[in-house]
Amino acid sequence: MAKLDAIEKDLETLLAQDAVELVDLRYLNEGGRWTLRAYVDKAGGVTLDDCEAVSHRVSAFLDASDVMTHSYVLEVSSPGLDRVIKKDKDFERFASQRVQVRLRTPVDGRRRHSGLLKGLEAGQVLIEAEAGLVRVDRAVVEEARLDPEIKV
Repeated sequence: MAKLDAIEKDLETLLAQDAVELVDLRYLNEGGRWTLRAYVDKAGGVTLDDCEAVSHRVSAFLDASDVMTHSYVLEVSSPGLDRVIKKDKDFERFASQRVQVRLRTPVDGRRRHSGLLKGLEAGQVLIEAEAGLVRVDRAVVEEARLDPEIKV
């Protein structure tokens, strides 16, 4: 949605002033109620107090800008250990981390690939999978997420 993209850009700029990164923004209809869900991060991670401060800041901005056309619930949280990798810079930032990638169209006969992220090169996401290096056009990535190894 073009309007959501514009809101996302505005919020990225707003939050960057406080060294907070807007990782992802989703606008969902859940059970008949609209939810604007913002995932934020910062160096050292985010706390509950950080989420509360961001919520107040974003809420005030959205109210003042009058970009939301109907009522909604604003939720702000951390991206979690399995954070989404959405921006091109994230594909570089998280190189050498384990990832799971879901594609819009199959590559090598599969829509899901997992392995070590090797970065982004010439518009392609590089994943070192068990069978070797997989190159995926960035445009066909539906969703990419970190896949942390949790040791018990």
